[in-house]
Amino acid sequence: MSKTSTPKLRPLPFNAPVRAWALSEWALIPLRLFLSVTFIYGGLMKLANPNFLNPQSPISIYQQLAGSIRISPIHSLISPLTHYAKPLGIFIAFAELAVGLGSLLGLWTRVAAIGGAFISLSLFLTVSFHSSPYFVGSDIVFLFAWLPFIIAGSGSRFSIDSFVANRVAKEKNLPNPTLVPIAFSTVQNICGNFEQGKCKAQQGAACNADLCPVLLGARAPRVTRVSGDAIDRRTLVVSGVAAASLGGAALVLGGATADMGRLIGGAKTPKTGPSIGGTTTTNGPGSTTTTTPGAVHGKKLGAASQVPEGHAASFTIPSNNDPGIVLHKGGKFLAYDAVCPHAGCPVGYSKSANQFLCPCHGSAFDVETGAVLAGPASYGLTPLKVVEGSDGNLYLQ
Repeated sequence: MSKTSTPKLRPLPFNAPVRAWALSEWALIPLRLFLSVTFIYGGLMKLANPNFLNPQSPISIYQQLAGSIRISPIHSLISPLTHYAKPLGIFIAFAELAVGLGSLLGLWTRVAAIGGAFISLSLFLTVSFHSSPYFVGSDIVFLFAWLPFIIAGSGSRFSIDSFVANRVAKEKNLPNPTLVPIAFSTVQNICGNFEQGKCKAQQGAACNADLCPVLLGARAPRVTRVSGDAIDRRTLVVSGVAAASLGGAALVLGGATADMGRLIGGAKTPKTGPSIGGTTTTNGPGSTTTTTPGAVHGKKLGAASQVPEGHAASFTIPSNNDPGIVLHKGGKFLAYDAVCPHAGCPVGYSKSANQFLCPCHGSAFDVETGAVLAGPASYGLTPLKVVEGSDGNLYLQ
């Protein structure tokens, strides 16, 4: 008489109980709500602001990609993307919107979480990689915040995934699949088949929560279930239809938001002052200048009169194609490489604050030295040396 063999499953990591991923689903609801709202807001904000897709704007996706080439560890991968900045920007905006809506409604939550983690990882590698210390950059925090939902999904609370699974189980006359945590000691008391660490219900096998019929009921472990394949296919079809419907709604919402943004005008592009034209070459960092009589060596920027006292103007540095900025203050001309060292957006001069400000993430820099006054930038602007010649023109030395 042969003895029925008992299947052996691999123990869960850290001796976790059966389906431990479901035990904390209530505690994850606040985090899920925060991530969802943040990504929905981020996507809609990009779609509503015409400047996000305007390559001439310092806050555009093009300018951010161009700036990331200087600071990102994957700069070689970013450079080709600048040629597709507009479609990439549209894709990113709708991807953030889809991730946020999927997570909020608990629909294909693991897929949404994987998308959210990928977006956060991309931003970390292109925007906040050099944040110091590392935890002051939010992108790496968002990356790890998505991991619980990749592992656990949305759970059974406030979730379309759970609603669909329950509906399909009901159609197939199967028990409600909602999981309820229960202490294993309680299972032992209820079952009464345990003796000296052996389970009579499992032909004397060692106690194993993975195989306990009290814990699993009529539903075998998902990785070994055969009879539930039809249920899984049905669940996939129903949830797929729901996801497609949600995707259509997201397209309509995103398109309406973009149209509204164009009608209103979107956020105003920060002004860096007029351009004094021409291209220039820089020979390293320097400081500020005073009027220099006689001949002046260097690249001519334009007439000093184009930059009146208390105003700033922009120019282009041909050696690296970076934007430059020159400020006339106290009889001196202060010039810097205008690329913000945080994410590469060109800074502008705020007369009211008397600071150079980054329009993308709010970094502030001292006008006299270029030093960073407020992050997330971790260091200051690169200074350039500008002098006024006796001919009334500005020169970059």
